[in-house]
Amino acid sequence: MRLVERKINTFLPLTRKLRKWHDRKKYIDEPLFPSYVFIYLKDMQNFHEGMDAEGALYYVKAGKSMAMVNESVVNNIRIITDKLTDLEVSEKHFQIGRKLVISQGALTGLSCEVVNYDKKEKILVRVDLLQRNILITLPEDHLLSA
Repeated sequence: MRLVERKINTFLPLTRKLRKWHDRKKYIDEPLFPSYVFIYLKDMQNFHEGMDAEGALYYVKAGKSMAMVNESVVNNIRIITDKLTDLEVSEKHFQIGRKLVISQGALTGLSCEVVNYDKKEKILVRVDLLQRNILITLPEDHLLSA
């Protein structure tokens, strides 16, 4: 990646998807949020080097300021994409869900928000800046009241 060559710290969350062609099936890794890469800018030099990297178009802005994603959200995305494969991304707006704690499995001990989606209870990770949500399915017995 051109940003890594410039020593800019990046995070591209990936998800594994089964793709089907007429003659075969294959799992591929694809970006969780197409066209977005999270970067950590140390200084203005990093800022300019990032914009000069081939393929970079612009930084996401909130008004006139560069948008920043809360570090806890990025960490949650990192944990989820490292540990789970059964997840999906939605642009739907969700009301505040129930606050629970994951009691079993790879995400034990993490606080979470549970919402109803597609007639199932799912764990929700909000990425408000991108107007996206990550939804995860976990067995009901993996959740405890917060």
